[in-house]
Amino acid sequence: MDTIYSLATGRGKAGVAVIRVSGPLAVDCASVLAGFRPSGRVPSLRRLVDAEGALVDEALVLFFASGQSFTGEDVVEFQTHGSPAIVASVLDRLGTLDGVRLAEPGEFTRRALENGCLDLAQVEGLADLIDAETEAQRKQAVRVFDGALGERTEGWRSDLVRAAALLEATIDFADEDVPIDVTPEVRALTESVLAEINQQVVGSSAAERIRDGFEVAILGEPNIGKSTLLNALAGRDAAITSAIAGTTRDVIEVRMDLRGLPVTFLDTAGLRETSDEVEGLGIQRALSRAETADLRVILTDNGAVPPALQIEPTDIVRKGKADLTDGDGVSGQTGAGVDALIDDVVKVLETKASGASLAIRARHREALEKGATSLQMALDELERGMDRSELAAEELRIAIRALETLVGRIDVETLLDEIFTSFCLGK
Repeated sequence: MDTIYSLATGRGKAGVAVIRVSGPLAVDCASVLAGFRPSGRVPSLRRLVDAEGALVDEALVLFFASGQSFTGEDVVEFQTHGSPAIVASVLDRLGTLDGVRLAEPGEFTRRALENGCLDLAQVEGLADLIDAETEAQRKQAVRVFDGALGERTEGWRSDLVRAAALLEATIDFADEDVPIDVTPEVRALTESVLAEINQQVVGSSAAERIRDGFEVAILGEPNIGKSTLLNALAGRDAAITSAIAGTTRDVIEVRMDLRGLPVTFLDTAGLRETSDEVEGLGIQRALSRAETADLRVILTDNGAVPPALQIEPTDIVRKGKADLTDGDGVSGQTGAGVDALIDDVVKVLETKASGASLAIRARHREALEKGATSLQMALDELERGMDRSELAAEELRIAIRALETLVGRIDVETLLDEIFTSFCLGK
């Protein structure tokens, strides 16, 4: 492979900038720029020079040997002062060296995957960890990046390989010393994995919402205080407010970190009968977004709900403009009831988030669903008798391949390895 390099920290002025080099010539790069060939993991403070030998900067040089680095290759990092001029000079110097080139987007992580340092799910977890904006997103991404999904998948794969090996032994080695009736063990292994996969599929929707963000729609009649409430929640004038009914025509979205949860509040058009074509389109859009929202906050006028709405058990209902009415309610104008409303919103969303699984992307869910379908079909074939073992084994292989798409850790020899190791066949 080529040796690649790139700035690993953000561009612009900073206290420190990290320039990473990975590949077989990483040590040679250190020799050219810093005048020594690193061989241990102890950081070394060195003078970096340009092609004429002039001082560029004094930097901390770190070396990670192949097998002990992020990419699995020899890696050298130059920790320089964060001046854009220093960074540009070092990058330019690296670019003049033979066999060394600028890394493509994501190439360091791709090499980590290709060298077996990360699995596919961990790569996606790393991407989500970099993009995490809230504590809930960070925690979820860390679990996946730490290998939790890969470990769980490897456990399932091991059980399914065992089950498939038992069936394969029955089919291909009927004359050898193998168990005659392997159906109970195969069924037990398959049912156990199927139950766990189904549990992960059920929780995948919540996991995806944590990753992408929950949506909370604010609904109600015109001039009930929806836009003012949105501004209070956002802490800024995100929506135009007016005493004139029907000011909001389109859905206004404000994304925020709500006590660690990623939440997008939707300010919608006031719900009423109207002959205004544009306002009518806004109302239809409001109802459409409300149907797909994770939670609805409905503001009422002394308990009166717009005819277009039907209160659901999961809705949060409050009187609007509490500053103008007696009793409980919420007011974006004075802040009355806003904290209590946030408490209720967070409580509902935390309940939804508590069921989140390790499958955080649609790709994960689809692979698990495909695997579950094949496992159920395998069980159905087993119920029809041992003469259907070959079909059941094929469904198990399909399920294993579906799980393979999650982490990419299985090859065509695995089943044979399990057969010969477990049953001492081929002697």
